[in-house]
Amino acid sequence: MANYTVADIQALRERTGAGMLDVKKALDEADGDLDKAVDILRVKGLKGVTKREGRAASEGLVLASIQDVDGGQAGTLLELNSETDFVAKNEKFIALAAKVLEAVVAAGASNADEALAAELDGKTVKEIVDENAGVLGEKIVLRRVARVEAPVVTEYLHRTNKDLPAQVGVLVGTDEKAASVAKDVAMHTAAYSPAYLTREDAPEETVANERRVAEEVSRAEGKPEAALPKIIEGRLNGWFKENVLVDQAFAKDPKTTVGKVVAETGGALVAFARFRVGA
Repeated sequence: MANYTVADIQALRERTGAGMLDVKKALDEADGDLDKAVDILRVKGLKGVTKREGRAASEGLVLASIQDVDGGQAGTLLELNSETDFVAKNEKFIALAAKVLEAVVAAGASNADEALAAELDGKTVKEIVDENAGVLGEKIVLRRVARVEAPVVTEYLHRTNKDLPAQVGVLVGTDEKAASVAKDVAMHTAAYSPAYLTREDAPEETVANERRVAEEVSRAEGKPEAALPKIIEGRLNGWFKENVLVDQAFAKDPKTTVGKVVAETGGALVAFARFRVGA
């Protein structure tokens, strides 16, 4: 029987995030050598990457980074997913996310495909992620990456569970004048999850579909034909107020809107990005 203790098992689990059974098998095969056991878990894990492809990775974390660039700032937001919250709070997974973010920022990536192709430690981010999936024993996915450029970029990261890393991340880009309310707008965005910055940003087909639904519902309710246009536009306006950031009732003062709060500064919102893990 391999020479290892319960403390060795726990140490290897904390070091790799692997499951109890996998850890014990690795220690048996490595004859109790922790470093060899890590290598064994890594090799077996890499072989299992394909097997894990169909499994869901809905836990994880969000991270953000902001750098000064010509003309202002650039913020990068990413979501790295795992299968369980056990791995999501593992130090190795958190360290991986930080390394990936650094590589993504250096590459100037603005989406997941560009990020996965970025260079990291002489390999691609995808290769590094897959290697770490092997060690951690779970499917690891770099799900989303966003880049926001503006004169000023402000970040907000929110923990929905105090025992886990941030689960909601927001970047808000503003001009200099609106920077004074950017943090409040970012916190509002985290809570109210707008889909678009302005009405003009909503795709035409999406707006057309919402108008069609509003008309069908109104007719089904037996609304008078002459009143339909006004009713439909009213319902569409309600949809905009729910989904467009500048039209949403401001979280800190629902009597006003985000757009009006920003306008009072004499400044403007430029862009935003919001990720919630698994959503």
